[in-house]
Amino acid sequence: MSGELRSELEEFLQTLNIQTSCVEHPPVFTVEEMMPHLQDVSGAVTKNLFLKDKKKKSLWLVSARHDRQVNLNDLAKKLGVGSGNLRFADEAAMLEKLKVGQGCATALALLFDKDQSVKLVLDRDLLEGGHQMVYFHPMTNDATMGLRPGDLLHFLKETGHEPILESFESET
Repeated sequence: MSGELRSELEEFLQTLNIQTSCVEHPPVFTVEEMMPHLQDVSGAVTKNLFLKDKKKKSLWLVSARHDRQVNLNDLAKKLGVGSGNLRFADEAAMLEKLKVGQGCATALALLFDKDQSVKLVLDRDLLEGGHQMVYFHPMTNDATMGLRPGDLLHFLKETGHEPILESFESET
């Protein structure tokens, strides 16, 4: 299943003339598990959180640099959903909207959010931090795909997702 979705993603990126570089690795479920496999990449590796607003039931995908702290209460205030209202969405919602399961959340899965019901919050640093590449899972957690920040924006525009840019604090 995820192999077919990855192929569909790769074909879509090709139609947009977006070049990617891919690192294959064993399946990983956390950033900590992933990082040893990405020692040689040049750019920003992301972590992705799939969230829901408890009150409005809206869905959010947060893509931030892997070493950034995402405070859900602060983010909820910035997004105007009210402190304490952002929660991790369940896997069923992620499978329904993005066609990926646990450990595979990725901004690249927005290709499959056909009705644009998932709102994307993007770490401003991914676009403005001078990174050569930004890295996401390509629909599967046994690979990590890099693309240029400008190409990421182009991809998001083509899928109908206008990112909300936010700044996140460094974890250190």
